[in-house]
Amino acid sequence: MAKSRDQIFGEVQEVLIDALGVDDDEVTDGAALMGDLGAESIDFLDIVFRLEKVFEIKIPREELFPAESLMNSPDFVNKGKLTETGLAELKNKMPYIELGDFADDPDINKLGDLFTVGTIVSYLDSKLNAV
Repeated sequence: MAKSRDQIFGEVQEVLIDALGVDDDEVTDGAALMGDLGAESIDFLDIVFRLEKVFEIKIPREELFPAESLMNSPDFVNKGKLTETGLAELKNKMPYIELGDFADDPDINKLGDLFTVGTIVSYLDSKLNAV
């Protein structure tokens, strides 16, 4: 059975509240996992595990958070910024992500800001409601 974006958001919100120990009013669509909710890299594994359990799907490594593979290629990163090729690869791997202002200044130190609650909801929406 397909789920609405609101249903997905509610379940993602519960996962993040449990995994990160944050309040429900902090878990908004635009909240960045690291910057706003205090997630650390180890938390991403826990979050993926919990999402798989709640949504009864398998989330392949690097599919939801593929940044690590991008960071290790000189074709994708130059002088601390994603190259045009790197931006294209990011968009290819994460078609559900909104690059927004990041595309204008693709500083790798700001890459974490792209991983928002809305990003997770959009990813899950695309997986659960694929036609």
